[in-house]
Amino acid sequence: MFVPRYAFVTKGVGKHKEKLTSFEMALRDAKIAEFNLVRVSSIFPPNCKLISQSEGLKRLKPGQVVYVVMSENSTQEPHRLIAASVGMAIPKKPNYYGYLSEHHSFGQTDSAAGEYAEDLAAYMLATILGAPFDPDKSYDEQKDIWKISGHVVKTRNITQSAVGDKNGLWTTVVAAVVFVP
Repeated sequence: MFVPRYAFVTKGVGKHKEKLTSFEMALRDAKIAEFNLVRVSSIFPPNCKLISQSEGLKRLKPGQVVYVVMSENSTQEPHRLIAASVGMAIPKKPNYYGYLSEHHSFGQTDSAAGEYAEDLAAYMLATILGAPFDPDKSYDEQKDIWKISGHVVKTRNITQSAVGDKNGLWTTVVAAVVFVP
C-alpha cells in the first residue's frame, strides 16, 4: 500500500499558440513536466511532511509516476485574469489526515483565489471532524491557524495567476501539491 511520506508545492505559467503546449510549458515552469502525473483526490495523508520543492525533486526520477492534487486554468482571451490554486488544511496532530482543495477561477487575484481554496479545504476538514464551521469566526489571522472544535489546523495555499497573453496565445496556470514516496 502506497501512502506518501512527503509532499511539496509548486506552480507555473505557460504560454503558446497551442493550448496543450501552453499546459506543458506551465508544467515545465513548475518543474514537474518530466514526470507521469496522476491526479488524485484531495486527502493530505497522515504523517506526511511538507518539504521544499528542491528537496522533493531530488527524490524523484524522470518518467516516474507521480501523484498530484493539481488545479489548472487556461485562457486564449487577451488580458483575462486566470488563477489556479490548491488550498491545504492540515491538522497539527500528524496522525490525522487533512484536506486539499483545487480551485480555478477567472478574475480573481492570487490572494482571493488562495483564500477561497484554503477556506474550502478547512470547510471539508471541519465536516469530517463533525465541527460546526464559520469561516468568519474561527479564523485567527494573527497565527494563520483554523481552530475547529479544539483541533488546531494550519491552512495555506499554492496559487498561480496570470493575465491572458495580449496577442491571444493560450495562457495556462497550474498549482499543485506533489506527493513523494
